Parts: sequence; C-alpha cells; structure tokens
Amino acid sequence: MTSIGVKTREVGNVSILDLAGNGRIALRFGGGTVSLPKAIQSLLEGGHANILLNLARVENIDAAGLGDLVSSQITVTEKSGRIKLLHLRERLRELMEMTKLLPVFEVYDRESEAVDSFAQKMPLVSETKASAA
Repeated sequence: MTSIGVKTREVGNVSILDLAGNGRIALRFGGGTVSLPKAIQSLLEGGHANILLNLARVENIDAAGLGDLVSSQITVTEKSGRIKLLHLRERLRELMEMTKLLPVFEVYDRESEAVDSFAQKMPLVSETKASAA
C-alpha cells in the first residue's frame, strides 16, 4: 500500500491540506506516517476547524483512504468544524459517486470559492430539517 503525502498551509482561517499520491492518506514525517484522521484531530486540537482537502494531485484512493475521509468528516462535524474537498479528479469523483460518498462532502473546483465558502454560516441541524420538510 502506498501513502498519500500531505502538506499543510493556511489561507485566512482555513487549513488547506495539499495531498499527493495514491492509496491511503497519511502525513509523512521522516520514516513514519500519521493517518489523515490523526492529522485532522491534531488540527482540531490546535483550533483549526475549517479544513480543505486539496486532491488535485491524487489519482486514486483505496478503501482505507475512503474510510479515512469519512472518519475525518465525522470527527470534524462533531467538533463543530467543516471539511471540504477541492479539485476532485474525474476518477476519484466517479469512485465517490459509485460508493455514494460524494453527497457527504462539499466539493469545489476553485480554491478561492472553497476558501470563501467557509465564511458562510453553517446551517443548524434544525434549520436543515425545516427546509427539507
């Protein structure tokens, strides 16, 4: 199994994780790696609740990597944060559509739009249910 490397940068109050590679998502430090869920947890503990995953250089994600994305989404949401996806390549988009995961995430094609979207108010659960009725 190959790991997807991650570099983190900040734009305003958004932490952008630039991912590259194939397989399972992990941060590489020297000879060791840290899984995406652990990296996300570290960001949350550091007060970074707005997280954007830039997938422009990711060709494919394996089942474990998809599980990491879902796990990270749950963790971030539970901590009142938001996680969004950027530059989802066609193959990855198709995979996420087939696995019914695409609707779970907000997906953007332009970084500026994605970063700006974090400034919008996140609807409360009660507001979401009311608008669906």
